[in-house]
Amino acid sequence: MPGRLTGKVALITGAGMGMGREAAVLFAEEGARVVVCDINRKAADETVALVEKAGGQALAAVGDVAIEDDVKRMVEEGVKRFGALHVLYNNAGVLWKDRDRSVLETDGEQWDRVMAINLKSVFWVTKHGIPHLRQAGGGSIILVGSVSALAGFTRAQDAYTAAKGALISLNKSLAIQFAKDRIRSNIIHPGIVETPLQAPYLTPELRAEFNTGIPLGRIGQPRDIAYAALFLASEESSFMTGAEMIVDGGFMAQ
Repeated sequence: MPGRLTGKVALITGAGMGMGREAAVLFAEEGARVVVCDINRKAADETVALVEKAGGQALAAVGDVAIEDDVKRMVEEGVKRFGALHVLYNNAGVLWKDRDRSVLETDGEQWDRVMAINLKSVFWVTKHGIPHLRQAGGGSIILVGSVSALAGFTRAQDAYTAAKGALISLNKSLAIQFAKDRIRSNIIHPGIVETPLQAPYLTPELRAEFNTGIPLGRIGQPRDIAYAALFLASEESSFMTGAEMIVDGGFMAQ
């Protein structure tokens, strides 16, 4: 029986670990060929090995998503290997809670680096990826926002919050601009998810606080987000664009 992404080629940034790796494996299980983009060669190769173990096909494309030439090359490598692109999953991001705090505590260099990875990378990926989606007759763009962009929190991480908030507006603009090309754009807002980015900050006390504060009673797992991305990548969401999906265990519903 064909998978939900059979015949599609998906480019996933930040696919060397966490939510990106989980999405790469799940997409492959559902029939997609995957361009595994990451700054870390070892991590990208490990994801490719997991995809292949699951019976899928993948290519490791190594580079910095904040650098245009790197992104352009990774896109071209994917198209050269698999012949097309249908899904752009902009998953790459950084979360440095020890350095990204209030505007009063964050320096300009830190702010710019967070913006480059969490926001400008999406500019480069869409700039160089959308022409290939057009050539394929349409496709899906998936952005990763955050519940941090939907409300204010006392634990400030202002650069991260600002970058994720900007993606909400960009998502709507992409959706309207490229609807005529049968290209959809949607954004996922994860809550707290147990990933290598979060792990250093999830003390037992903080974990207990989140488990108590989340209505469903647990922290999210990477596959929770991967399933949301799978839906947006598939034709099941063909009448959905410009939308926001909150995947947070009910946290923002309180």
